Amino acid sequence: MRSAKDFFEPMALGAPAPLREIPFKPSRMIHFFDPSNAKMATKVPEMATRCDVLLGNLEDAIQADNKVAAREGLVKIGREVEFGNCQLWTRVNSLDSPWFLDDVFTLVSEIGDKLDVIMIPKVEGAWDIHYVDRLLAQLEARAGIKKPLMIHALLETALGVANVEEICAASPRMQGLSLGPADLAASRRMKTTRVGGGHPGYIVRTDPDANDPDAPRATAQQDLWHYTMARMVDACNANGILPYYGPFGDIKDTVACEDQFRNAFLMGCVGTWSLHPVQIDIAKKVFSPPVDEVLWAKKVIDEMGDGTGAVMIDGKMQDDATVKQCRVMVELAQMLCENDPELKVAYEF
Repeated sequence: MRSAKDFFEPMALGAPAPLREIPFKPSRMIHFFDPSNAKMATKVPEMATRCDVLLGNLEDAIQADNKVAAREGLVKIGREVEFGNCQLWTRVNSLDSPWFLDDVFTLVSEIGDKLDVIMIPKVEGAWDIHYVDRLLAQLEARAGIKKPLMIHALLETALGVANVEEICAASPRMQGLSLGPADLAASRRMKTTRVGGGHPGYIVRTDPDANDPDAPRATAQQDLWHYTMARMVDACNANGILPYYGPFGDIKDTVACEDQFRNAFLMGCVGTWSLHPVQIDIAKKVFSPPVDEVLWAKKVIDEMGDGTGAVMIDGKMQDDATVKQCRVMVELAQMLCENDPELKVAYEF
């Protein structure tokens, strides 16, 4: 077993020192784009003004004969576009694919100083992260990269879920996890063809009326992803990294998309994926704390003083636990409004 005191030593001579704390920057939406699509590439500068994260996708949504073009397109975009406060991420091809090594070699060598995070698909255990960790250190050293690249893992296999705690703790580079519901559904043999969201067949039903057994019985649709999301959120927070919801595939169903995003937000996710521009504003809205709750949280913090004891505020009991809850809201609001004048006014900072 590797000694704890060596955990924060570089894994290659000349590589940058590993991070001791993962920076928490605004990342309400990770907006995916295809770098091989020339029309989409021209929109990247404008998108960078709207998004917290832009992700150049090289994996599943890119056809095999476009893989090289996507990689080369991302290098060009990374060199030429000024991203400002927007982070630049990429999702490389899976570790078992014929493109992974070329993806990582090229991107670290050519634009390693512009990339913030490399998303690794279909991570199944700590061993996958250990491999990528060492490889990135070697490439950083060779390219003279001064800031270590972070790793974001996709949770999209049953084995990955079984090993989620070990994955989160596998490296100081671990930035976060995203839920990949479509691949996970296939891996689990779930009987759904949807990409995220609920399913009309996954329900609970009220008991029959003893006096009228044939009367209609109310049903409620349930969340297929509740267990996995909760486990992911716990594993991430236990290891100081960040949990995200993944894709919501029904672009036209903006109502259900907002509901799914809000479920993830309430459970502790810091952001989600956006696959279409219409989802950007939904994610921005949902993953920014509601104004009324921020104002209430500020009031509780002000009236609680040093945070000890218990007080009644507007008929509600508040104590040290509620102050901690309120600080989560207020600290997130403060971070978001640093680059958003409208939120700053709304939150009254």
